[in-house]
Amino acid sequence: MRNVFMLYMPPGNRQAMVHYEDTIRQRVPLERIAPLVSRSLADELKRVFQSNRIAVWGSVPGPRNQQTFDRMTAGDYVLIVEGDHIRLLGQIAAKTANAGLSHELWRPLQGDENASWSLVYFIANARELDVPFSALCDLFGFRSSFQLRGLTGVAASRLETFYARYDDLYSVLVKLEARQPIVERQEPRPAASVAAAPATELQLDDVERVLQPDGISDHVRMQWKLARLGIKAGEKVWVPTGDQGKLKRSFEFDAFDKEFSSGIDLPHSYVENIDVVWKQEFRIAAAYEIENSTSIYSGLLRFSDLMILAPNTIYPLFVVAPSERKNRLREQLRRPTFKRMNLAEHVRFLSYEAVDEIDEFFQQHESGLTVDILKGRSEASG
Repeated sequence: MRNVFMLYMPPGNRQAMVHYEDTIRQRVPLERIAPLVSRSLADELKRVFQSNRIAVWGSVPGPRNQQTFDRMTAGDYVLIVEGDHIRLLGQIAAKTANAGLSHELWRPLQGDENASWSLVYFIANARELDVPFSALCDLFGFRSSFQLRGLTGVAASRLETFYARYDDLYSVLVKLEARQPIVERQEPRPAASVAAAPATELQLDDVERVLQPDGISDHVRMQWKLARLGIKAGEKVWVPTGDQGKLKRSFEFDAFDKEFSSGIDLPHSYVENIDVVWKQEFRIAAAYEIENSTSIYSGLLRFSDLMILAPNTIYPLFVVAPSERKNRLREQLRRPTFKRMNLAEHVRFLSYEAVDEIDEFFQQHESGLTVDILKGRSEASG
């Protein structure tokens, strides 16, 4: 259960806004941070943020703030609230009590030259929002008159009530800003159901794949291309453990995320068998099921299990297949179990041909690749 921390920033506070601009909006390169923190912390920041600049914030030391700061762990949510609106949403990547780093990042603009915000936390997946604070009060059962002050953590009892109804605060707040409906969670099926496709789904092409002679299959080739594109997009990449050896042998590719589960709330069994997953810091950026000669049903079942566990998912889910299989995907999505979940609204069709074209283009270009590029080349499946 992820903790939720809220930091109040008075509106019109010039010093706070200058610091916010410097280390939240502009962010901070690791090279500026590393000399002032331990080697282990610098290595952890490099692992989480890679070459990206880092959003950093801090609080004034004191008994109350220290107690709240001590509760922070990697993956916890943090919100910066300005006046009556939430301005920033992110997750704690790491923390340090460090006066030297505070003075390097936030010089007092007025008053006490020794002022310090030495309770420093590094924020993954920092995203600016414009959501009324009253919406958060409704989610956690605070009174409408609740006044936020300083650094505050949400009580465990309120967290338990929230997580019993919803899957992920980050996704919920993003959907609230977009004025999209919020979905309450359901009980998941057993993870074993992912492999429980009906016997009637066995087709000739399934048999052909099993009997395929040794060599690089289209499935493995597409995994490699999507994994390589993920690295070029600055994402961490995961493929199932059983497939990693194939990519190493066939393409000498081994740039897999070694700690995929870090910061991810979903049970491993519902994620680890998806063909390719892109991950940005502590959030899944995109998930890809490659369906070359399999029944398509199994990939959709994995996605439907994800939607049961995390119904407010905001990252794209792609079925990747040859163009001629697009209609087969649409047929499968008309199954009652998938129709009831409106799975077609979340799953997009990405053709092999589109992946090949994107891969060819970005062999000649080193920057500009994002998930949105692939989403733009995909098609709605509904």
